[in-house]
Amino acid sequence: MNNNVICIISIFFLLGCKTEYVLKKNEIKIAFMADIHFSDVYPNIKDNSLNSLPSIEENNPVLIRTMKSQVHSTRLFNENYFALIAALDDAVNRGIKIIALPGDFSDDGQALHIKGLNTILNTYREKYGISFFMINGNHDPTHPFGNEGNKVDFLGKNGKAKRAISLKEAHTSDLEKENNTLIIEDLNEWGYEEIVNELSDHGFSPNKSYKYWATPFSNYNYKNYNYRKASKASKINQRTFYTNENATILPDVSYLVEPVEGLWLLALDANVFIPNENSTSFTNSGVGYNEVLKHKRYLIDWTQKIVEDANRFKKTLIAFSHYPMIEFNDGASDDMKTLFGMNTFQAHRIPDELVGETFADIGLKIHVGGHMHLNDTGVIISEKGNTLVNIQTPSLGSYIPAYKIININNHNLLEVQTAVLDTVFAFESFFNLYKKEHYFLEANKENNLLDKDILLSKNYLEYTEWHLKELIRLRFLPTEWSFSFAKELQKATGKELLSRSKVTPTQDELKKLIQD
Repeated sequence: MNNNVICIISIFFLLGCKTEYVLKKNEIKIAFMADIHFSDVYPNIKDNSLNSLPSIEENNPVLIRTMKSQVHSTRLFNENYFALIAALDDAVNRGIKIIALPGDFSDDGQALHIKGLNTILNTYREKYGISFFMINGNHDPTHPFGNEGNKVDFLGKNGKAKRAISLKEAHTSDLEKENNTLIIEDLNEWGYEEIVNELSDHGFSPNKSYKYWATPFSNYNYKNYNYRKASKASKINQRTFYTNENATILPDVSYLVEPVEGLWLLALDANVFIPNENSTSFTNSGVGYNEVLKHKRYLIDWTQKIVEDANRFKKTLIAFSHYPMIEFNDGASDDMKTLFGMNTFQAHRIPDELVGETFADIGLKIHVGGHMHLNDTGVIISEKGNTLVNIQTPSLGSYIPAYKIININNHNLLEVQTAVLDTVFAFESFFNLYKKEHYFLEANKENNLLDKDILLSKNYLEYTEWHLKELIRLRFLPTEWSFSFAKELQKATGKELLSRSKVTPTQDELKKLIQD
């Protein structure tokens, strides 16, 4: 495990950074682990068709996606299982007792993955006394009321990709007769109700140990709070709102919790499901707060009320959600849109400046987000002079794999630390299976094979770096970059690239470029 620079953030403005960390007595430590995209690679499934799955141990089949699918995705699917355990073990070693998961804690909300994740979280809660606080992302759920599961890229015994579907879909078709199709009942994608019920012990519902717990729809306040009222307000049918389109009723599982005296964690459900004409299907934009401003204004009003109450009762308030509130490309977003276009590099997910200004002007100071799989701290100062700090948490399943730690030393001062996962036990568990897959694709003259040197990675950090390089080579360069621009860059020398980037090289760098 490796540590990056630690930043000190005032609740009121950004103070600066320091490179040493000294643990202070009585401070509160919170870990934020976003975009885990957890998949249970050792699921408890009773199905004869699992005999067609590969094994790393005799009679112990694993349910994993192909390596080909991983290097074409912005996140890993399989090694995340081990990365989560490594991150939790690291948090335990640091004495952290509060862990927040800002969305995409699963990869499409399949029942088997949610159940497997819950088992792991319950183990750490019971063994180490850790309290988990979750909020959903666009992958959990993918549909507000659930969906059938269907993936075409699970790895089979012989290295060939296999399709897997959930049981209900199989019953409405003849797919169960196909030799290359697995039928797994728990592959169905859960909706809000099922996910919240399974994970209710991890923030989605009140606990008697919490000092306070509320939702945007609860009708009690801090002064007259009790567990009985909170428990009633936590029911999913009490946490709904009407959309502007077709008067559709949709759930919202935002909540406020005070897990320890003086700390308020505000979990915002920034998912926006836009109903299509028939109101049974939805467009899950995955855009986040740009859509919240249009379709969930009540969340802004509620957040403002929470901010006012936090000030009144002298609570340290930290908001977290799946989506960023501030631009995360360090001011380069407009240039990227011009260079690559609006439909590349997730440009549509960049929050408008109005988002940050809106939340800054209602008094919110600190927000922790995920979604973009990158490490960043952004600051916006509104025209009215209000400041909001947005901390972007990296993903555990992509480069650089890391999570964030916030240390609260007093009401106004926070230290933000990045904990990098360089070492993950058993991360190479499936490498021999990937080699078999590579041999199969090679024998079948597959084009654009991955560089199998990725399977020589000595640690998890190196492995995720390899994953990023292969993702760039196999997906981003062919699809996200224009052919002419990519060709132009390939011909450019290092000196020319530095010149175009307006970075002035040092004399030593210039000598090296000339020698190269």
